[in-house]
Amino acid sequence: MPSRRPNLDWLLGRPLASWEDSEQKVGIATGIPTFGLDALSSAAYGPEAALTVLLAVGVLGTQVLVPLSIVILALLAIVTISYQQTITAYPNGGGSYVVASENLGERAGLVAAAALMVDYLLDVAVGISAGVGALVSAVPSLQPHTVGICLAILLLLTLINLRGVREAGVAFIAPTFLFVGCLLAVIVWGAVKAAQAGGHPAAVIAPPLPRQAAGALGLWLLIRAFAGGCTALTGIEAVSNGVPAFADPAPRRARRTLGYIAAILSVLLLGVAYLVRVYHITATPPGQPGYQSVLAMMTAAVVGRGVFYYITLAAVLMVLALSANTAFAGFPRLCRLVAERGYLPSFFAMRGRRLVYTLGILVLAMFAGVLLIAFRGVTDHLIPLFAIGAFLAFTLSQAGMVFHWRRERGRGWRRSMTVNAVGAVATGLTVGVVLVAKFTEGAWITAILIPGLIWIMLRVRRQYDRLAAQVKLERLDLGNLPEPLAVVPVAQWNKATADALRFAYTFTHEVHVVHIHSADDVDPAKPRRQGQVEAAAHAAGLPPPRFTVLESPYRFVVNPILDFVLQLERDHPRRELAVVVPEIVEKRWWHFLLHNHHATALKALLLVQGNRRTVVINVPWYARPGR
Repeated sequence: MPSRRPNLDWLLGRPLASWEDSEQKVGIATGIPTFGLDALSSAAYGPEAALTVLLAVGVLGTQVLVPLSIVILALLAIVTISYQQTITAYPNGGGSYVVASENLGERAGLVAAAALMVDYLLDVAVGISAGVGALVSAVPSLQPHTVGICLAILLLLTLINLRGVREAGVAFIAPTFLFVGCLLAVIVWGAVKAAQAGGHPAAVIAPPLPRQAAGALGLWLLIRAFAGGCTALTGIEAVSNGVPAFADPAPRRARRTLGYIAAILSVLLLGVAYLVRVYHITATPPGQPGYQSVLAMMTAAVVGRGVFYYITLAAVLMVLALSANTAFAGFPRLCRLVAERGYLPSFFAMRGRRLVYTLGILVLAMFAGVLLIAFRGVTDHLIPLFAIGAFLAFTLSQAGMVFHWRRERGRGWRRSMTVNAVGAVATGLTVGVVLVAKFTEGAWITAILIPGLIWIMLRVRRQYDRLAAQVKLERLDLGNLPEPLAVVPVAQWNKATADALRFAYTFTHEVHVVHIHSADDVDPAKPRRQGQVEAAAHAAGLPPPRFTVLESPYRFVVNPILDFVLQLERDHPRRELAVVVPEIVEKRWWHFLLHNHHATALKALLLVQGNRRTVVINVPWYARPGR
């Protein structure tokens, strides 16, 4: 008989067998867009986040961005080297969660996991909103549709990632390298023009005039700008989380991929900071009429608003929107690792039809959609929540690696431990700076989310431990098994109830047939049907069932049967009870609406209110045309 399951091959691709997993591995070329899009795309919104904070000091903010970027790049170098060491030490992946769990304890591992989950969630929301911000910057008439466009891109990304890791990486190769190529071309051409003009190039299309300075450049403002610019480092940990996704030799390919991502990002960040300075580009208030992204103004200043301008902005839009792919690659794998240790529901560890962790992808998409709607798809509203989770995970990972090298004491362990110790201190200080600087702007939400996730994971693990203790089998005893009692609820005699009664007699000779009688129930044939059933039982050499009619003056059906079963449990404390529920199954889904659903309600209540001696057995009777 042909399957009636919906064919999703056209949308998600054909199902993949487990042995095809090796064919889904990625190389360096596909690894960069798969695990590096988030980091690379931050060249678009990281500098802008810092410049938005510096709006208060006018054109002076453009001069500050270069030294700020150098500090951020130094931090990027430390984090990159540290994670390359993590990949070598933990080639099976897991990143911050595994490193922290195995070296600092399970609780520290849960902190790292919760921080990364929040970071991945914000990666999706910020990436998509930044991409749509770039689109709105180029086509201002689309601003009222910001949220709708964000959700459409989120749906597209979800479907692409449900098709598989390799397919997602291949699909994003062209947009990634188009973005890098266009932005590098703008940076190089702008730098050449600046060198020819002695550091004061003339803009093809001048950016908006900087606002008048409304205050002095103080330490607190610098700290806040640094906190905003640090969003450029999010996503760097994704490669260490996804090492098993790389083709063999996986650790070497993963290290090289991370190195390329960090090198490209460094060039982009420094280039953007330099051009912002020489072309005197300040941020425009996001989410307001007349908004233009920093990259849009920079590109227009260097090359004008010709064909290349729109190609570059299209590439920026695509990569910013698609940068969420990094989270779609990392979040499900992280959830799988946490679920395997019992801190998340086990189905997070199950791979779907395309060898991806489907539930993790869907959960990520759902919560990212909620964020986009809640913050109206505006990047600047989401940025304050950003980076805390990433840097907290960085810190725990580097601290864990310090203990790892101290314990292992392999070749070069002192040098490696020193690198990780410096990384832990640097990223730890950054966590404090970002949290303090962004706390009142929304970072307090992250400070609540992370402990909340940890509490949920601990409760999940506690429930699994409690259940494991209850179901633990000391020894198997199959002796002296009493025959169970069977209860068959019967609304009316038909083929479905007859099948249920026949099935009950296959495992017991003591069968109770229960019928509900109310004032509205008039069926003169009932006594005759009862006699027919008893005659059929005698003819088969079986004891007849015990008929019980329950009066229901208020026309209740489910509750009287439930009370009858519970009373049988009390009357027979040493016997099992099997409630055999007949149920008609129609062919068409809408036929479901034509019947009452007493059987479904009865099964649910029995499972909730019964005890471990009550078993609910569903006996379906399939209705077919012409049967």
